[in-house]
Amino acid sequence: MKTIKHILERYSAWIWALLKPLGVWGVFVISVLDSSFMGLPMDAVVASYVYNDRPRFLLYVILASAGSALGSSILYLIGYMGGEVLLRKRLSPTRFEKIRASFDHHEFWALMFPAMLPPPTPFKLFVLAAAAFEMRFSHFLAAIFAGRFVRFLLLALLTIKFGPQFVHFTGQFFKQHFHWVLAIILLAMGIWLTRRSLRRNARKRLTGKLR
Repeated sequence: MKTIKHILERYSAWIWALLKPLGVWGVFVISVLDSSFMGLPMDAVVASYVYNDRPRFLLYVILASAGSALGSSILYLIGYMGGEVLLRKRLSPTRFEKIRASFDHHEFWALMFPAMLPPPTPFKLFVLAAAAFEMRFSHFLAAIFAGRFVRFLLLALLTIKFGPQFVHFTGQFFKQHFHWVLAIILLAMGIWLTRRSLRRNARKRLTGKLR
């Protein structure tokens, strides 16, 4: 336990020293790179910034979320130009149609939800899908920013409470139990969307009767 904590503290200090010359914009730059074409340990970077500068944790959450949305724009352009071909090569026909259906019915949630989840969620795959299925660009940016904001805000609050070492343990847990965690979250989201749809239909019926 002490060894792991020591390693994580040194890793955190190394990242902080590397990005310190960029000031608060370091987390933004790293987030842009991570979301565009480079896979970087984004959770560890955000946790490092937050832990070393706790009073401005919300600023780092916003910058990381905005950087992720901006960096994803590069993949959006690639996906818009030929994303459907790329998706069909990487996905089975059944999974391709499921993703298409999710974007047809709830495109904002279909992108925001994967943006909330840490690796090994294939987030870039959903970014390409959003472009291939012609999601409006403003909605695309908003969905990624919203999803990343939820993810990084939760990460920041847990880092403040438990320290940066929690990133390692939660990351390992998520990787080992990814399918179970995903199933639980999907179930919760499905229940919420169903209740939301039922309430909306109930309001429409009530409005129709009043008329």
